[in-house]
Amino acid sequence: MTLRFGTDGVRGHADELTDELVTGLGRAAARVLVGPADRANRFVIGRDPRLSGPRIERALVGGLAAEGVAAELMGVAPTPAVAWVAAARGVPAAMISASHNPFHDNGVKFFAPGGRKLTDDVEQQLEHTLDVLIGSPRPASKALDPTPGGGDLARYELAVAASIENRTLDGLRLVVDCANGAASEVAPRVIQRVGLDPVVLHATPDGRNINDGCGSTHPGELAAAVVAEGADVGLAFDGDADRVLAVDETGTLIDGDHLIALCARDLRDRGQLNRDTVVVTVMTNLGFRLAMAEEGIEVVETRVGDRYVLEALEEGGYSLGGEQSGHVIFRDRATTGDGLLTGLQVLDLVRRSGRPLSQLAAEAMTSVPQVLCNVTVTRGAGAVVDAVKEAIVAVESDLEDRGRVLVRPSGTEPLVRVMVEALDAEEARRAADRLVRAVEQASLD
Repeated sequence: MTLRFGTDGVRGHADELTDELVTGLGRAAARVLVGPADRANRFVIGRDPRLSGPRIERALVGGLAAEGVAAELMGVAPTPAVAWVAAARGVPAAMISASHNPFHDNGVKFFAPGGRKLTDDVEQQLEHTLDVLIGSPRPASKALDPTPGGGDLARYELAVAASIENRTLDGLRLVVDCANGAASEVAPRVIQRVGLDPVVLHATPDGRNINDGCGSTHPGELAAAVVAEGADVGLAFDGDADRVLAVDETGTLIDGDHLIALCARDLRDRGQLNRDTVVVTVMTNLGFRLAMAEEGIEVVETRVGDRYVLEALEEGGYSLGGEQSGHVIFRDRATTGDGLLTGLQVLDLVRRSGRPLSQLAAEAMTSVPQVLCNVTVTRGAGAVVDAVKEAIVAVESDLEDRGRVLVRPSGTEPLVRVMVEALDAEEARRAADRLVRAVEQASLD
């Protein structure tokens, strides 16, 4: 057995990430990501607080050391903090996390020197190198003990707080849900630094409760708390804090599409939206595209995955992009999606405008009815998608120009994701049901 990269690094049940495999992955990362002349450089590692994290960290450190590369441990830290350190210091880095998945899963995602996620070509190099290393004799460890990350996390926190140009957010009432994850200590500190005293939910990780009925995948409790507290905004992070969703003062969820839309308008109005263009993925709601067209803002579309959004941002010299799930990239300020950074930009917008988030979000865009279904499959998700192409064409033909269909394999789980948009909600539901049945049947064939 070996490891393969998905949409966002290597991910799976923690038991599948054996010490042998992770050690091999560390050796491969040392060979591919660290140049021969740079062996003395540190390889930065962060993790979220799930139980399997320390074990996987030790195995990864051992693999790096076997190749003569020393590790610097940040401990529990958000993914964007790890990327920020990689960018600030020009060193490669790894984040041990399964993001929004339950605690029994885990994973490893890498950043190249400069803080960028790896390209497909580099991931293929890592896979090939790992395949060669697995089963081969492991060289003796170079006795390179890992060292603590020093003040890197504190410097990241200062940088995020400074992203609103030294303005204060005092006067706003905020509730924040840390998902019992990597932002549990960092987010409250940064939010307090910009003048707020937030009500904090789910910030007591025990290794098992990460994403458990909380955070961006379960925002119901946050919404209720916002209303009960009379707060202006709620923010919900995922387990590794690289994405965020918001809740307005009425308890209504504001998804990534709306967050990107309102930030795009604000940046454009302030002359900071490069080339008046925003980058989104194929999953972005049709209503977003319609709203941006009305504003005269161009939309560039990519495949699903924030690294593809970042590639398009860099190729075009654009400044803003992201995903419906809440991964938002401010390219002028970060090298990856950063939930805390995004949250501060939204809070700053609400504070500067003097208007409630509900009004700002409603003006930014109106969502077209969208149905999303995750269908568990018992064979390769890619093969199942290929098998239902005729069903997809038939549904698209029935919808004509009244809607949109997207059926794709998950990059991280044994799922086929079905999305249908239509101007009529019931029509969207019927079309999605047809496709779900087709996928379920194809999975059994």
